Formats: sequence, structure tokens, C-alpha cells
Amino acid sequence: MKPKLILAALLMSGSTHVWAAPAPVSEATASESSIEQRLSRLEQMMQSRNIMQANLQQQLDMLQDEVSQLRGITEEHSYKLEKVLQRQRELYQEIENRVSAAYTQQPSYEMPQEQTQQGDTGLNVTAVSTDLSENEAYDKAVKLIMQDKRYDAAIPEFQSFLQSYPNSVYAANAHYWLGQLLTIKGDTAGAKSHFETVVNQYSDSNKRPDALLKLGTLEQQQGQLAKAKQLFNEVITQYPNTTAAKLAAERVSKL
Repeated sequence: MKPKLILAALLMSGSTHVWAAPAPVSEATASESSIEQRLSRLEQMMQSRNIMQANLQQQLDMLQDEVSQLRGITEEHSYKLEKVLQRQRELYQEIENRVSAAYTQQPSYEMPQEQTQQGDTGLNVTAVSTDLSENEAYDKAVKLIMQDKRYDAAIPEFQSFLQSYPNSVYAANAHYWLGQLLTIKGDTAGAKSHFETVVNQYSDSNKRPDALLKLGTLEQQQGQLAKAKQLFNEVITQYPNTTAAKLAAERVSKL
């Protein structure tokens, strides 16, 4: 009986060792390798993302620098444009004053000696166009009067200007100077037509009081004293404390 008991004990002991055997080494190594590969891929992904973020930030910084430069250039150009427009306004104001003075210095023509001073009417000073071709066309016509004193040649230039730019900011001035030029030539009807255009269509023009005064003067020269008095009184009533009103008052006192 003893050998049998010993054999049974040995069998039971061997089965215990079988159930408690550890996992194979190859399986553990494969598991560790898989984890390391995953970690490596994650590290590569993180590095790639960091590189992309760094590149994007660099591009963003470059774009911000370009925007800042463009903003600076735009502000500089705006400043220069404003200076150019301001200079144009000054030049055209000077042109108008010198043209008015030129008329009064021409003894060969029987021109009215009164010229309303710029800026004393309470009306807006003529705006400046941003269209270079429009400015050049108007400037060309004015220079024929101011510099060249070619009054006959200035007439078709102003007429052509009004045909090309009927809605120009200089339209009232162009009509006014045509009225002046046609008065020089003795074309009273033509002169009155242009002065009336200024009066009736350009109520905000600083040439309107002058145009009214010119119309009154032409009516007076033609012997239409009642009409002349009416026009002079309109100047006095609508534009008090102006040079045109003072000249109109002098004319009324002599009727």
C-alpha cells in the first residue's frame, strides 16, 4: 500500500506544478514591444504636431508683420493724398483770386470793376475733384485766362469742359467765367445765360452772389433799371455783409 500512496502523492504534486506554470517569455516580450511601438508612434505624432504648430505660428507672425507694414503704407499714402488735395484747394483758390484780379487790370475791355472776394459770402468754397482728367481740363481752361491771357481761346475750353463734365464740382465756376468772357466779347445774351445758370442751378456756389451782381449790371447797362434794382436788392438781402452786397447797394443808390 505504501508505494501506491507515494505514487498518488507524486501525481498530485506534479499537477499542482502544471497549473502554476508562468506565461511563456515570448508572449511577454511581444506585449512589451507592442507598447513601446505605440509610445514611439505617439511621440512621433506629438513631435509632428509641435512642428506644425511652430510653422503655423511663424506664418501667423509673418502675416501680422505684413499687415502692419501694409497699414503703415496705407496711412502714409492717405496722408500724402490729403496733402495733395489740400495743395490743390490752395492752388485753385489762388487761381480764382488771380483771375479776378486779371480782369480788373485789362483796360482794353469794359469790364465791371467789382469782384467779390473769396470766402466772404458764407457759402462753401468749391470742392476739389479727385478725377485727375477733370482737374487737368479745368486747370487748362483757367490757365488760358490767368497765365496766357488768351480770353477768346478760353471760351471754347470752358464750353468743352462743361460738355465733358456737366456734373463737375467746377461747373458753377465754369459757367461764371464763361459769363465773364462773353461779357468781354459783348455777347450780353450769352453772358446772361451763363450767369442765370449759376443763379438758378447752383444755389450753394460761392459764385452765385457775383452772378446776381453781374446780371444786375448787365440789366442796368441795357436800361432795364427796374430789373437791375430787383437783382441788386436780391444780393443785398440774400448775402448781407459781403462785398457783392456793398457793391449792389452802391449801384442801387445810383439808379
